[in-house]
Amino acid sequence: MSAADLYAHLGTGATTVARAWAVVRADGRVFGFTDHDRDLSFEGALFKASSGMTASALLQTTGLGIDNAEAVGALSDASVTEADILAGRFDGASVRVWQVNWADVGARVLQFNGTLGQITRGAGAFHAELRGLTEQINSAQGRVYQTNCGAVLGDGRCRFDLTQPGYFAEMAVVRVEAARVFGFTGFAGFDDRWFERGRLVVLSGAAAGLAGVVKNDRLSDAGRAVELWQALGAAVAPGDLVRIEAGCDRLAASCRLKFHNLLNFRGFPDIPGEDWLTSYPTSAGVNDGGSLP
Repeated sequence: MSAADLYAHLGTGATTVARAWAVVRADGRVFGFTDHDRDLSFEGALFKASSGMTASALLQTTGLGIDNAEAVGALSDASVTEADILAGRFDGASVRVWQVNWADVGARVLQFNGTLGQITRGAGAFHAELRGLTEQINSAQGRVYQTNCGAVLGDGRCRFDLTQPGYFAEMAVVRVEAARVFGFTGFAGFDDRWFERGRLVVLSGAAAGLAGVVKNDRLSDAGRAVELWQALGAAVAPGDLVRIEAGCDRLAASCRLKFHNLLNFRGFPDIPGEDWLTSYPTSAGVNDGGSLP
């Protein structure tokens, strides 16, 4: 790839340039679009002209200003569908935008690298906000000193292996209520409320790849009922296969007794609380940072 070749081409005054977008979703699927009238191919991706994609002018600034633009495209079964947008499959997808000489795709320059922001739809089209890499500066950074663990179960800080037997289950859904309560039968070997605060991942069906957080997990003679905090973006039908992972309340006791992972606990259970800061010396009671009576 040579940006110099593109700049030399632009200097001729008679140009054959187009714009190309590569969108990579969290599930790994790659979508290529171009506003040229023919498909383009480079960097292992096919950029389709039939997508009807256009974009506003890209605003780029020096320093820490946030690059931004908007992409507009047609909703179609072949590329971006309304069902996928509603399911959240494009949320936070990475985006790269090139200016390219369509007569010689080797002459191109990367103009934008970022993520998809807010996506709206209507009148058979979608509007997607493009957010530059400096958008991440707006998010909170650093570690919080708190009693509970600050890691996410199974991530690089927690290091717990959720593929161990006894900490996950793959079952077919027997019944669905209110789009977020799933019933199962023959779900033995796990205590009541074992999966609360855990994750449910859909493995098959229309909602395959989507995940939700478990709010309630109840075991009864009729079977097991797992309720999510909110409904998934696509419907789950009886017979669909799901994976449910054990939940963690981020307490030191649970880390030690339920997961046997206290060495990787990322909280501060003995840190003094705010009540302790305003307390006064006394010989009665225990000054362990807990709430005062």
